[in-house]
Amino acid sequence: MNPMTNSRYSTKRIIYIIIAGIVLGVVFTLKALQNYTHQDYVNTNFFFFWLSGHMVWTGHNPYDQISWLAGHDAFGATWKPNKIFPYPLPLMFFMAPLGLLTLGQAYIAWQIVTMIIIALCVFILLRHWLDSLQYLLFLPIIIILLFFGPVYLTLQIGSIGALALALILFAIVSMEKDHSLLAGMILSFTILKPPQGLTILILAGIWFIARKDWKAILGIIVGGLVLVVIGWLRDPLWIIKFRGSSETVLDRTLGIQSNIYSFAYLACKQNIDCMWIAGSIGTLIVMGGGGFYLWRKGDQLTAWEAFNIIIPIGFLSTIYLWSYDQVPYLIPILWIVKIIVDKTKSYAYALLLLIGLDIISFIGLVVQANTHTDLLSITTTILIFGLCLWLFQLKNHHPIDKPIPAA
Repeated sequence: MNPMTNSRYSTKRIIYIIIAGIVLGVVFTLKALQNYTHQDYVNTNFFFFWLSGHMVWTGHNPYDQISWLAGHDAFGATWKPNKIFPYPLPLMFFMAPLGLLTLGQAYIAWQIVTMIIIALCVFILLRHWLDSLQYLLFLPIIIILLFFGPVYLTLQIGSIGALALALILFAIVSMEKDHSLLAGMILSFTILKPPQGLTILILAGIWFIARKDWKAILGIIVGGLVLVVIGWLRDPLWIIKFRGSSETVLDRTLGIQSNIYSFAYLACKQNIDCMWIAGSIGTLIVMGGGGFYLWRKGDQLTAWEAFNIIIPIGFLSTIYLWSYDQVPYLIPILWIVKIIVDKTKSYAYALLLLIGLDIISFIGLVVQANTHTDLLSITTTILIFGLCLWLFQLKNHHPIDKPIPAA
């Protein structure tokens, strides 16, 4: 490509990005306002996050039962499933910026921040492609992903799935730039949602050890200690209190989530002892298989490819996660899209796949809304994990000789 042609192409790309930014700004705002108008956001998970952030500024402790429940009463929240903040205490400091806003303003702002994180994720991962035309996928992919079940539900209830997505993506980018210590520290923050972070850190740790990446391991340790100290500044006993709160949450959600333990609970006909035995065996098999794969592949996998394995296996093997915690699935989904486009030289198959994922995940949401169980979202996990494994085998084959559609 000569300099003049390259200059024209760069101008077109800049114009496209500007137009895409304007379109997404309008779409994000309308989407946030729509949920604000139609959702009872006071009685959703978002209220827990906002109240904890609000307490940073008022000096209250969300691990104090009286203060926590009084906060619900003060802002008209009638849904009180937890006696204290049901997440690790350091998370309140991450939510502090939202606590400076009113509840309604914070709900709108968090939705927009979530969608911006998703857009940045798509933009950063699309830049991995050498083909100059791939940026044309940017706008349609984001629009389609807004209707992906986990994203759609996350926006409605104001959950923090986008935080895990941002942390994992930041860790991947840091690994690619040989900043392993930073990658480990950032990745350690996924433990802010322990059921999700624990399995991710175990599998990532196996991969780091296989690569002899001791800086990444050190980063995880340092990051974990930082979180412990941050929580200690507000409540020295926060870890003990959080453990008690976690047991309460677990007791009321057995058998209704799409992980190994829930299916074991149902197979054991709600026998707790049987569930722990069968679930632990199943989890060890799945985690062991994933860990063995990561160990055997070692340096053969890029950071992006490694987390394509880690994310879905981590979700399946944990004790407590909902479909809205599948937002980090966008990382393997974008990799699948990349490989499909590379192999077929066509955007159509990739976009059809995304639409198919939307439909499948939405069916799971409909079932969840009517049965109050989240078992069907395991379909999304199996589909994405299966596609990753299949495409790992195909990625080195010669692509199908099909032309890229004209811009």
